[in-house]
Amino acid sequence: MGSRTAWAALARLGQAHWFFGNLYEGAVDVPRLLANARTGRGLRLLGPGSPLRYYAPAGPLTVVATGVTLVRSWRTGGDRRAVATSAAGTAVAAALTAYLVKTVNLRLLRGGKPLSEDERRRLLATWHRANLVRLVALAVAAAAMRRATR
Repeated sequence: MGSRTAWAALARLGQAHWFFGNLYEGAVDVPRLLANARTGRGLRLLGPGSPLRYYAPAGPLTVVATGVTLVRSWRTGGDRRAVATSAAGTAVAAALTAYLVKTVNLRLLRGGKPLSEDERRRLLATWHRANLVRLVALAVAAAAMRRATR
């Protein structure tokens, strides 16, 4: 397997990890579990139940592998619209992840004052709406990358 193929395989694997991890989190309602766990135990950014524990190792590698794969595809005459679409989808998913970490996850994972029922409901709704958009962006990015690297 050449380095080009290895980077593309790593990018695909990382994108699948990212997509299915977020799909799982939405299906089992991880934000609600984190909100419920706030009163029962002290949550920390890298403590048990924190999504950061399984995304931190794979996230940067996925973004780098995707970037390398798309740049190489662009330079070697790959479908440029597909490359741009994949890059845009990846950027949107990364931006939504950063937004959710800052506005929802940190609030759920850090101690401090208890959540009001209104704030809890708002945080959970925000997370699920943004996660749905993130899943669509990741699916578009993966499909476009597959087309760009043919």
